[in-house]
Amino acid sequence: MRMAKGLLGLLMALPLLASAEEIGQVSTVFKFVGPNDRIVVEAFDDPKVEGVTCYLSRAKTGGVKGGLGLAEDRAEASIACRQVGPINFKGELKDGEEVFKERTSLVFKTMQVVRFLDKKRNTLVYLVYSDRLIEGSPQNAVTAIPILPWAPVH
Repeated sequence: MRMAKGLLGLLMALPLLASAEEIGQVSTVFKFVGPNDRIVVEAFDDPKVEGVTCYLSRAKTGGVKGGLGLAEDRAEASIACRQVGPINFKGELKDGEEVFKERTSLVFKTMQVVRFLDKKRNTLVYLVYSDRLIEGSPQNAVTAIPILPWAPVH
């Protein structure tokens, strides 16, 4: 019982991260063995900002290594976030807070999306970038959503 409570406490302390849903993909390089190299489009909802969905496009490496999850994906990614309903905050927002994170190599490389709140312009800003344990990549993309009232549907 103590262990179960401790585990539950540990899980609650972990940051709330979104999980992505694949919207579609296109093949970019044919591979004779294993899946093709491709560009994948995924969507995820911000777990702390109701009414915001982000769309992420990124390269996925195919071939034998890619099929086994051993290949390193490229650092490039594109992001577009949109208001899809009334915006409601589920708790306090912290600048640079991680919203989405996914491993892009076997061990050392991840792609992540972080959020900033531009209070002066009443805008949410999302940044996607890739990092590596030793050396990150300066390649990044940014998108912004003005926080606007949402008109009810008649």
